[in-house]
Amino acid sequence: MLNGYINYLKFLDEKLEKFFKSQKPFIFCKKGCARCCKNAQFPYSVTEMKYLLSGLLTLDKDTLSVIEKNLENVLGQKNLFKGKKFRYDCPFLIDNQCSVYQYRGVVCRTFGLMTKYENDKLRAPFCTFQGLNYSNVLNLKKRTISPVKYKKLNVTEEPLGFNVSYKYLTDEDFEKAFCFKFGEKKPLIEWFIPSAASDKGSLKKRKSAQI
Repeated sequence: MLNGYINYLKFLDEKLEKFFKSQKPFIFCKKGCARCCKNAQFPYSVTEMKYLLSGLLTLDKDTLSVIEKNLENVLGQKNLFKGKKFRYDCPFLIDNQCSVYQYRGVVCRTFGLMTKYENDKLRAPFCTFQGLNYSNVLNLKKRTISPVKYKKLNVTEEPLGFNVSYKYLTDEDFEKAFCFKFGEKKPLIEWFIPSAASDKGSLKKRKSAQI
């Protein structure tokens, strides 16, 4: 059922590996950083959620228990939130590491690169403004490549943007090419709201249920 999506992820990961490698002088991602896993919305489609939840079957009871508590905390925060865009830390993040890394969604896989849009406009990841990716080559006020910074690095690689927006990478053209459907998309935490109301957030029930 998920074969088409899994093949798509293999294709995507191969491309992303090349992109990240080409941008190595400007990338500061490292294990334990987890800036990309905090204070965000994390868009996920039906298929991405099914694959992520299948990863729960590989986890031990203690890890599942921590995730369960994280979910309850985030859902509690959401109930108190009155704004339009609720941002939160990913409930699958444990000790600043992704507990379902192999099963993470598209937006999680692409974070860290600069995104290039159809109008050739570049968008740096938000961690740039926290002194991380591309901060050593961007003029943060103008949000453009700084020739002065770039020259000081003395590298042959160029700081580039890639067509890795979530909208593009979940387009129907990829669905047709790999024979699957992403389905409905919404923030990660919202996929857990109906179940949370009926079974008090039990992951044991969720991980084996159909979305």
